[in-house]
Amino acid sequence: MLTFVVVRSIYSTRFKLILNAIRDNEDKAEAMGIETMKYKIIGWMISAFFCGLAGGIMGGLVGYIDSTDVAFDGREMGVFMVLMAILGGKGTLWGPIIGATIFHIFKEGFWTFFLGWQYVALGVLIVVIVIYFPEGIMGWLREKYPERFGEVVDEKDRKAQVELK
Repeated sequence: MLTFVVVRSIYSTRFKLILNAIRDNEDKAEAMGIETMKYKIIGWMISAFFCGLAGGIMGGLVGYIDSTDVAFDGREMGVFMVLMAILGGKGTLWGPIIGATIFHIFKEGFWTFFLGWQYVALGVLIVVIVIYFPEGIMGWLREKYPERFGEVVDEKDRKAQVELK
């Protein structure tokens, strides 16, 4: 929860615009005078801080940390992390949280009911996400309910949206 609060507060500053500019086109951001390397390092430092904090808490709770417990455990872990972000909606704050929650519910359900076929079921989930939810659940919600989940850039846009209703 602390991570979400901090990231949300960071995303209400100019830093969000800089990170989005770097994400969209790093060369153009550099040409506009943004020190891209500096801001990427700051972003990685913030990310590493929260990863280290979570690892320290886990180590304190468990009492022992094995490298296979905390490192990327095989090829599937990287796929799972990307799948969680895509499922929820990349580029959103709530998307990865929603995606991780739904993914773990599906994963545990598949493990419980399709033992031996759980990876096939997860593969089907990947295909369903790519075909039916290319923008993730948050993208789908924004498209279906723009008044609730649409991003409002400024107050004039919000008033214009209200007047159109």
